[in-house]
Amino acid sequence: MNTLPLVLDLHAEEAAFLALLRDHALRAPHYDLDDLDKLDQRIDAHLDGLRIAGARGQEVLLAQLGPRAVGEMFASVVLAFEAEDAPLLARLSEHLRTAVDTERGYLMALGWLDWQCLLPWIESMLASSEPLFRRLGLAACGMHRYDPGPALLAGLCAAEPQLLARAARTAGELRRHDLMANIRLHRLHQEDATRFWANWATAQMGDQSALELLRPFAEQPGEFQYRALCVLLAWQQREPSIAWIRQLLEHPEQRRIGIQAIGLLGDPAGVPWLIQQMSEPPYARVAGEAFSLITGADLALLDLELQDPPDFDAGPNDDPHDAHVAMDPDENLPWPAPQAIAAWWQAHGGHFQAGVGYIGGLAQNQNNFRQVLARGQQRQRLAAACGLARFQPNEALFPTSAPTRRQQRLLGNTAKSGRWTGANA
Repeated sequence: MNTLPLVLDLHAEEAAFLALLRDHALRAPHYDLDDLDKLDQRIDAHLDGLRIAGARGQEVLLAQLGPRAVGEMFASVVLAFEAEDAPLLARLSEHLRTAVDTERGYLMALGWLDWQCLLPWIESMLASSEPLFRRLGLAACGMHRYDPGPALLAGLCAAEPQLLARAARTAGELRRHDLMANIRLHRLHQEDATRFWANWATAQMGDQSALELLRPFAEQPGEFQYRALCVLLAWQQREPSIAWIRQLLEHPEQRRIGIQAIGLLGDPAGVPWLIQQMSEPPYARVAGEAFSLITGADLALLDLELQDPPDFDAGPNDDPHDAHVAMDPDENLPWPAPQAIAAWWQAHGGHFQAGVGYIGGLAQNQNNFRQVLARGQQRQRLAAACGLARFQPNEALFPTSAPTRRQQRLLGNTAKSGRWTGANA
């Protein structure tokens, strides 16, 4: 019996599944750089199996391509670029034109590949007559922190909203201060994504006027919320931030957002209130996350989590008339033990100074943001990247979504990854 087809099917399915898992992990609260590295190695192992099989491996992937086959598109694009297979890339491009949902997989592949594999193709992508491929070319440049030159300004002059949004995002990732005026032309764009990325980009370059336009994104659940929160609390002055958080907390429906904002602000003066919220099931876990973001205390490692979590269901539910269908955003967070945490804070709170911003138990400064990038979990790392940007105004943003091999090179001699139990403990 020839087992090769079964083995290739397994490699294809696992590579596709793990690519989707990685995409989720990039914004998850329970993955750190070590976890991502293990996931990256698993993906590469299955891609290796398909690489060794050559054309047969690629045909297995192509047979599994469908209108929503994001993971399969990821694996197919990786192998096609690595093999410099122009006919295969043309075939994948044709599929992409009719299956727009698979664009995410194409983007994931562009970020995954080494730049040298992409470089021969980038110029033609950026010069394409189709906005789709110009958008992909700009995305590749942004993810690899490669300046595309005049193509970036051309993207900012485009009429197509998605291309505009990507051009603004890439300019922000590269910190192209010279394009600030061009980006700001779109700060009131009618399309949410374009408006968000235009203001996100200029805020990352120190444009204080963009912060007000980012607040509505931070105040409403959605794909841009956490990014907006991170930028706001990194760049907004302390007093306006405190006033804004107090305003959020006046509205029960925004309490969760306010809790996250307290964690990102990093002021230990908010810790006693966070501990109080840990007794309220809807807010307990996110309050625990905010506490850990400020103090660096790992609830699991320090035995500060409940052994018997409450019977609490945050959704989704099965009622077809209920609009609440989003998954529980705190699903992967530990349930904090309020009494144990209060005791820990009583013992260690004296190490923290009210009015000073902390992240992971460390004062917010350039070196400590890099420490969190090396050792923190993904949502903490997203916050650290925004914080670091303030201290490096002319450098590209740190790419927390890049393959770990690339991130580790950028971190260099920064402390090795690995969770800590409380920097001041």
